[in-house]
Amino acid sequence: MKKLGFGLMRMPSLDKTNAADVDIEQVKEMVDLFMESGYTYFDTAIMYNGFASQSVAKKVLVDRYPRERFTLATKLHAGFFDSFEDRDRVFNEQLEQTGAGYFDYYLIHGVEGAMLPKYEKYDCFRWLLQKKAQGLVKHAGFSFHDSAELLDELLTKYPEMEFVQLQINYLDWESEWIQSRACYETAVKHGKPVIVMEPVKGGTLAHVPAEAEKLFKDYAPDRSVASWALRYAASLDHVMVVLSGMSDVEQMKDNISSMNDFKPLTDEEKEICHKAAEIINGQTAIPCTGCSYCTAGCPMKIAIPQYFSLYNAVKRENMEEKGWTSSFASYDVLALKSGRARDCIGCGQCEGVCPQHLPVIENLKKVSECFDH
Repeated sequence: MKKLGFGLMRMPSLDKTNAADVDIEQVKEMVDLFMESGYTYFDTAIMYNGFASQSVAKKVLVDRYPRERFTLATKLHAGFFDSFEDRDRVFNEQLEQTGAGYFDYYLIHGVEGAMLPKYEKYDCFRWLLQKKAQGLVKHAGFSFHDSAELLDELLTKYPEMEFVQLQINYLDWESEWIQSRACYETAVKHGKPVIVMEPVKGGTLAHVPAEAEKLFKDYAPDRSVASWALRYAASLDHVMVVLSGMSDVEQMKDNISSMNDFKPLTDEEKEICHKAAEIINGQTAIPCTGCSYCTAGCPMKIAIPQYFSLYNAVKRENMEEKGWTSSFASYDVLALKSGRARDCIGCGQCEGVCPQHLPVIENLKKVSECFDH
């Protein structure tokens, strides 16, 4: 399998305030480019693209290509079942929505300390193995957002899990919260291949500060900034697939060109990435990846990831000199269809599902101080 995977998570939308209004024709073009270049791995999940991702996968992929031509992955998330019977209900709905017949890869979704008790209460890991025995799943694994210590415990307890999906990028490689390096090394210790999510950290590593961009461009003027992040993750020996949530045709073309005839980064190139990480970490106010897990259950319908992105953009600007940027107008446009940051009631559901373990409520207060006047 070639190492680039298509994450059906940040697909282009016709309405930027409605992720579920997917630009189907553009995604078809992206799928065709991907398949024509010899890539086959597609990743979806229940809540991706405003809960539209699995149905979109049917329209753009399953209905248009022979089943044996592609590899499809999806997931069971703790937020969508509350009984043993619910597990099968969710799974059957996923089969119906995608029309796939079976899933090549199926994951217990976003395993971490807060969700693990529910997954174990309903025996989800062994349930998944039953689906594999029935031929409805080809490969069983899980995605993970917690410490290397907990990952070690899980892989010891459930050795039948065949792979693990981890957040790995050069910005999080040494992070004490994400623990990309430590988790990767733990997976390697257990002999599990790794699927990488968030290699470009929700676009953060495609649009880096000017100082970091200069490092990359001085070394390789013709390479995109995003390509460094993809190649960094793909250079790890035990990485099987690097997922990229591509949002338009141009991103697809760039990623394909970056990964065709793939060559791992040299030690010198890795060091450039680590220097860039130091610069970026010093200039990112809120390290949100834009996964949108937080928005699904928000009672006030607050556009949390979008607001955090706008806030980060403002903090990178020289506001004393400018006084105003287009981010303020963008905030007001988003707020026409979403709750404002000041509308947060502090219920905490967002913090319970945030893979980055961000203090979302406090960060929304900062956003409100910036934008709500």
